[in-house]
Amino acid sequence: MAFIKGRDLCRAFFLEAAKPLLDEAFPELSYSAGLLGYGSDVLGYDDAVSTDHMWGPRFYLFLSQKDIGLKPQIEKLFAEKLPVSFLGYSVNFSEPDPNDGGVRHPVPVENGPVSPLIWIYTPHGYLKEYLGKSDLEQLSEADWLAFSEHRLLALRSAEFYTDGLQMKEMLAPLGFYPTDVQKYLIASNWSLIAEEQAFVGRCAQVGDEIGSRLACGRIVERLMRLCFLYCGEYAPYSKWFGTAFTRLPIDGKLKDAIAAAVSAPDYPQREAALVEAQLRTADLHNQSGITEPVAVKAQKYFGRDMTVIFADRIVQAVQDTLSGTPLEGLPLLGSISEVANMVTFSDNPRWQSRIGALYSPVTSKFDN
Repeated sequence: MAFIKGRDLCRAFFLEAAKPLLDEAFPELSYSAGLLGYGSDVLGYDDAVSTDHMWGPRFYLFLSQKDIGLKPQIEKLFAEKLPVSFLGYSVNFSEPDPNDGGVRHPVPVENGPVSPLIWIYTPHGYLKEYLGKSDLEQLSEADWLAFSEHRLLALRSAEFYTDGLQMKEMLAPLGFYPTDVQKYLIASNWSLIAEEQAFVGRCAQVGDEIGSRLACGRIVERLMRLCFLYCGEYAPYSKWFGTAFTRLPIDGKLKDAIAAAVSAPDYPQREAALVEAQLRTADLHNQSGITEPVAVKAQKYFGRDMTVIFADRIVQAVQDTLSGTPLEGLPLLGSISEVANMVTFSDNPRWQSRIGALYSPVTSKFDN
């Protein structure tokens, strides 16, 4: 069986199999339906390997608060009337596996009823569960920084097959970070680079090749994150981070320098590629208009035999633009979701208030 991209499969499943049932049984019902949220298919990164769990013909159905009481009837309709398979893929799925994070697996059957991957929510109920906030017009800077960046991307990537409840318009405020939050994240990533800018060379000088490579890798990741920020794009979590980076509309020479830095066989080549990557990313900064152009150049680190660009200068320039905002003076730690291995924390809305507290201003001497 030929692989079908999930976005194409889900769109066809709704329009050809589910929508006719809904429209016949509930002709006056106003609703939205589409694909968003979890899943590599939402971002278009799915392949044949993706099909083994929580992948298949599926969609989300959104009902107004006054109509959400119809949920049991609609679920019964789908269970009894949907086909057992669609375009060769099972419509029936297992119960959530408690030993695999609640994952549901395809279970082909010859006859119905079926248990499909269809979720029914009110728009606000879904946003509260998935993002942690449902009022998208009243978001603070701390709210933005507490959100999972990957989840913001998964909402911005939503495709609605029908949108009677105007979900697309509701999600529009999540298009990208507000300017001050974008600036804070840019300053943070340059600051984290500046902290280690000399360590690639210093580790190599004392024979610590592993340490040199690790420091280089951390700097490269921050440069890549800066590229997403300058392009106005959310970055996905680590599984798709590199894939998404290759698709950014930036100079191929910057991408080549980043690739060369992490694959260099020795320190001299690593440093040369890393410095070039930093200079080219600094050019992106100066082209962005976020600050006045910042003069940076490759130079020795306080006379030592290691080359840096003194990224601190960009940090200061961006921080100056945040004067008088709620983000002024906050530690430049970026967002928790920018740390690759923190998804069990950063992607769980129940922790958002604690994450958001990291970005609250100091209010008393006891907070110091």
